[in-house]
Amino acid sequence: MPAADFTTIAELRQSLIRKALRYAIFAADTTAAAVTAPFDAGGVLQTLPAGYVPVGFTTTDGVTFSGDLSNSDVESGQSASPTRSDVETDIQTAAWVPQETNAAAVALYENLPLSGVGALPDLGSATWEWSRPKTPPTLYRRLVFIAEDLNKDTGNPIYIVKHMPSALRTGREDEQWTRTAEIARGVTYQAYIDDELGTDMRTWIDGPGWRDLAPEPETP
Repeated sequence: MPAADFTTIAELRQSLIRKALRYAIFAADTTAAAVTAPFDAGGVLQTLPAGYVPVGFTTTDGVTFSGDLSNSDVESGQSASPTRSDVETDIQTAAWVPQETNAAAVALYENLPLSGVGALPDLGSATWEWSRPKTPPTLYRRLVFIAEDLNKDTGNPIYIVKHMPSALRTGREDEQWTRTAEIARGVTYQAYIDDELGTDMRTWIDGPGWRDLAPEPETP
């Protein structure tokens, strides 16, 4: 075999280091359409289906996507390590802390509908009022997370889109009132399998800046 050049085989590419320079979170009731094509054929970001509302500003911690993975191992007397291992659970969650007191942030925190009966009215249009029910409802949501980065060579945007088509609130942080910080309502949502899409999470990466990374076609 020929000698290897480390720089060549390592394929270290700074252009593939991504950051969420800007990001946004959107939520909808499950009556809204699931997201199936966030980009057109040319890689241009498209508007979301009707019913998705923005969560607004969050703390600088951003969005944390966490996984809880557990395996079921078979141990054998003739081996110090497992002789078989199978995935038992693989759970995906997303956690963030909204800073705005808007309808989406409050509804996700208080487990209220985002639209229809029981939803909060438009800002400033009426008094906001809700009561904690005797039996908390099980409200699934559709969540969309969009991060924007830039191709440093061309300046064109690169987008990462994550979609939880069926998500349920599984945790919330304390709501604290203090004159030194904003009233924040941190939540954690867990992804569940959507029967129609057959998955609990879909992810896309595209955009003009992403397509700029494609190698140029070879000249015949």
